[in-house]
Amino acid sequence: MSETSASTSETSDPILVQRRIVGRRVSLGLRAGGILYLIATVLFFWAVITDFTELLTGTITACLLIGSLLLAPAMVFHYGVKAADRADREDSW
Repeated sequence: MSETSASTSETSDPILVQRRIVGRRVSLGLRAGGILYLIATVLFFWAVITDFTELLTGTITACLLIGSLLLAPAMVFHYGVKAADRADREDSW
């Protein structure tokens, strides 16, 4: 199958279009959650070096909570999208 016909069938299949949309949102959720965890880690070590203020503690906690809320469903949906892509490739539905 040529690349043109593959992309045409992918854009005409609403399930594949929806899977691509979910995949993009999952990628964004993984990236944002990871960045929030990175910020929380940097702030934690900054607080250890300097002094734990109430603002730093609250910011670290908020980053961890929001990061977790973003990462947990993103990881589950990422696995689902990858499994669906693999099943399509292998035709193992």
